[in-house]
Amino acid sequence: MSFTITVQPSGRTFIAEPDQPLLSAAIGQGIGMPYGCKDGACGSCKCKKLEGTIVQGTHQLKALSLDEAAQGFILTCCATALSDLVLESRNVTDESAFPIKKMPSRVANLTKASHDVMVMRLQLPAADVFKYHAGQYVEFMLAGGARRAYSMANAPHTQADIAQLELHVRHTPGGKFTDHVFGSMKEKEILRVEGPFGSFYLREDSPKPMVLLASGTGFAPIKAMIEHMQVKNITRPAVLYWGGRRAADLYMHEWVLGKVAEMPTLRYVPVVSDALPEDAWTGRTGFVHNAVLQDIADLSGHQVYACGAPIVVDSAQAAYRKAGLPDDEFYADSFVTEKDKALATA
Repeated sequence: MSFTITVQPSGRTFIAEPDQPLLSAAIGQGIGMPYGCKDGACGSCKCKKLEGTIVQGTHQLKALSLDEAAQGFILTCCATALSDLVLESRNVTDESAFPIKKMPSRVANLTKASHDVMVMRLQLPAADVFKYHAGQYVEFMLAGGARRAYSMANAPHTQADIAQLELHVRHTPGGKFTDHVFGSMKEKEILRVEGPFGSFYLREDSPKPMVLLASGTGFAPIKAMIEHMQVKNITRPAVLYWGGRRAADLYMHEWVLGKVAEMPTLRYVPVVSDALPEDAWTGRTGFVHNAVLQDIADLSGHQVYACGAPIVVDSAQAAYRKAGLPDDEFYADSFVTEKDKALATA
């Protein structure tokens, strides 16, 4: 028996099979519900169950607390239906124009941007243009069924010139994939990828000024958004706050300065939390999400796009809500590691 899932207020519907995660069913039928990690660790797919019965799968309590569950909230990435359902979920879109594809890719170039960040460029099959939103990600399909997710750092329009994806890979010592990237990976190696995934992308129909918040390699999807804004001539005021522990963590600092010079409505505030004397850092210091509040005390009229470590994204969301930011104007992509996923608890 299959179940009909209705999503309000959009009125979109899809079919879910027993034991099929609701998010998986929605994605497979072109229903663009919000999500991030797909593993019960980030909370991006949280929505409210209005009618029906579900089984909530394994997840982290920070993604869905006991109080939230008691109020009827669920995580669609790890919830399955026991009946027809009515859900309430914001920002539901039709992503059928960008079908999810599995495809081979060839490592075209590997360039170290810093001691622990590699800029990887993947050559895609030239016969079929890969379509995606700036801000979305692909997953590498590794041996044994393992997967690793990385955001595209180049905007979709760049595919018209050359069918390549730019990815920013931070080295995690002991990491199954990143040890290979920083060790034995060579140009021309063939890798299989699947995508696009994710609901982190620019909402172009809003006139609100934007805060772009990035920590570390969370800059990658923000970079794609900036390129997209430039080519589409999106002139809404935007300010990028990019944070790292050391100045070297802002590994494309000069690139951003170049874009600021080209885009009159884009500003840039780099923030370093643990600068050492040898860094000769004279810019802003502290936690990057706090720098936003130091400059913009009232966020009620803004949109925020936040990407990076879960601690940064979670702290920003809580603090910005207190500063007046509506919940439905906070868009986020937490870079959840395999360690984070392993901490999941029922």
